[in-house]
Amino acid sequence: METPVPTKLEVFEGIATQLAAQGFDIVKQDQTRPWGGFFVINEDQTPQFAATYFPTVELSSIQITQKLSPKILVVAPDKRLSWQYHHRRAEIWRVVSGTVGVVKSDTDEETEVKTYQPGELITLRQGERHRLVGLAEWGVLAEIWQHTNPEQPSDEEDIVRVQDDFGR
Repeated sequence: METPVPTKLEVFEGIATQLAAQGFDIVKQDQTRPWGGFFVINEDQTPQFAATYFPTVELSSIQITQKLSPKILVVAPDKRLSWQYHHRRAEIWRVVSGTVGVVKSDTDEETEVKTYQPGELITLRQGERHRLVGLAEWGVLAEIWQHTNPEQPSDEEDIVRVQDDFGR
């Protein structure tokens, strides 16, 4: 008998419980995204977040500003984030749980979906087109931003959507 896929609420409650057990302070939680949602972790906890989720990444090699905007991304099965890029940041993702798909390209033309397993690292350059794809199960990823403009750090508005399944 197949295990039922957990609901969005169950997934978010489980992640919130795990983050609290790890000592992380969730400053924002968004479950309203049509593809899933995210948790924003207290910026002051970036070193602890990086040590927990990015143990192989040397922070000093990516930290242009003191801000790395630690987040947990949650993508639902069979949902896709927009085909997008950013002007003021690069991103580093690490798959925490679930198998996910990622599309990356230097142009607006989408390429094939590559599959990533828990523990794998995904690096996205500033301006590189990318899309996170939910596969058969809920995907959970840790994310840090590499702000590329110290005078104007990136934010949630720094998204250029080339294509979006939800018409945003």
